[in-house]
Order: sequence, then C-alpha cells, then structure tokens
Amino acid sequence: MKLEELVDRYIRSAKVAFREIEEKAQKKTSPEKKVLEVLQSASRYLEDAQFYRTQKNFETALTSVAYCEGLLDTLRILGLVEFQWDPAKE
Repeated sequence: MKLEELVDRYIRSAKVAFREIEEKAQKKTSPEKKVLEVLQSASRYLEDAQFYRTQKNFETALTSVAYCEGLLDTLRILGLVEFQWDPAKE
C-alpha cells in the first residue's frame, strides 16, 4: 500500500470515529472538561493531517493522524468514549 493511500485510510477512519463519538455524546450527559480537551487536541491533529495531505507531505500527515488515533484510542481504552475503528463506514 502506498503511503498516500495509507494516509487517506487513516484520515477517513478518524473522521468516522469522531462522528460516532459525537453522536453518542449527544445522547449522554455532557463529557467531562478534560475529555473535551483531549478530543479538541485529537481534532487538531486530524486537521493537521488533512492539511499536510493536501500538501502531499504524507510522512507528516501520517504522523499527525497517528497522534489523533492515539488520543482517541486512549479515551476509548479508559472507557471515556465509545466508537469502533471502521473505515468502511464512510
């Protein structure tokens, strides 16, 4: 798989995770402030990945989206958010 394709796949997957988290968060009481801060950081990493992707800087794009996924995985492992990694949804 080419680096460009890998970046596209990870970005798509992170977008799906954010949509799922937001949908579930609307059904519950508002998340704690710290969870929101981590989600905002993850969102900024995703935005960075998309920017670097458009610049064809795939190494930096992949690094950025990997940071995003790491933060999302951490919140999921701690049971603070719920989602499944499924790039096929999009």
